[in-house]
Amino acid sequence: MPDESRELTLYVQSKKAITSFYRPAATAAETVLAPGAPAPSSTSGGAVAEQTVLFLSDDQARCQAMTEEIAEQRGYHVRVIDIERVGRLERLVAEHLRGVQKFPVLISPLGRRIEGCEAFTEDELAAIMPADLKSVRAFSYLKVRGGDLDKIRRLLETLTEVKELHFLTGDWDILVVLDFAPTTANKRRVLDFVTEKIRGIPEVIDTSTIIPEYSLTKFPL
Repeated sequence: MPDESRELTLYVQSKKAITSFYRPAATAAETVLAPGAPAPSSTSGGAVAEQTVLFLSDDQARCQAMTEEIAEQRGYHVRVIDIERVGRLERLVAEHLRGVQKFPVLISPLGRRIEGCEAFTEDELAAIMPADLKSVRAFSYLKVRGGDLDKIRRLLETLTEVKELHFLTGDWDILVVLDFAPTTANKRRVLDFVTEKIRGIPEVIDTSTIIPEYSLTKFPL
């Protein structure tokens, strides 16, 4: 049974187009008609006259592709509904669409939504689909001896596991965000790294490290 907490609904709105250019005769399986539209009439030679078709604009198609790509990365499933292809009654009573002005609209199980193409960014999609971190994070507070902070920063930046540096005021001088591959990381390895690599910097005189038991992120992976 699918996890409902990881099910999202993406509402798109296709457009109707009337085509009258020459084309090979389409089979019923190949032709997409608007709801209630009459069947197309074919002339000899395969020309299709005044055929009503539905198409999704490129900007909405891009939003759909981005949403499905990020959902797959983060373990979510997206159900796509084209409101032009569903019954009028269903469209009118759809609770999630009340007040919607722009399409597409992505709705999370908790009711949070992203509305309009300009709102579909990687950051917004990541925030609406929080993901388990695939790496091991740790946070080390550093107390450093007074001196050249630029030199200390440069030394910390050379360490691959150091992902972020935050300079503080108060009891601690620097907050270091560390990131380790999950296949090799454990608490002992993290603490070994801190004591050997970070405490090995002469200007670092004390450290205190937090290693979470579980982490998730709203940032892009």
